[in-house]
Amino acid sequence: MSLHRHNPAELAPPAGFAHAVTANGNRFVFLAGQSALDSGGTLVGTTLPEQFAAALGNLLVALRHAGGGPADLARVTVYTTDVAAYREEAGELGRIWRRMAGRDYPALAVVGVVRLRDERALVELDGFAVLDEPGRP
Repeated sequence: MSLHRHNPAELAPPAGFAHAVTANGNRFVFLAGQSALDSGGTLVGTTLPEQFAAALGNLLVALRHAGGGPADLARVTVYTTDVAAYREEAGELGRIWRRMAGRDYPALAVVGVVRLRDERALVELDGFAVLDEPGRP
């Protein structure tokens, strides 16, 4: 499997994402939205960075269970209840991403929402990955 990240010079330089990603692979993984819920279903963290780290960790656990890793992510959508806070915390969120998922950035969108399923959740991430090898069913 190979993902190729495309960042045309005609577009603003990307920071923490790729403008486009093409994939050669034969297995698609659609990752459900993950918030900062622990294995018992309790929301953890009170700040955006804490919840972002927990949600990203949950997304990566689901991806690993399907046989993939962070470099296989082609697309991630971040849903947040406070886009202004997301922009303010962008540096810290980028450090969290790099520590947990590395520098092979997917195509990414940040979407502001009124609320998430858990009313205390500040952020949720979903994604799409492409794999070559068969993983667990």
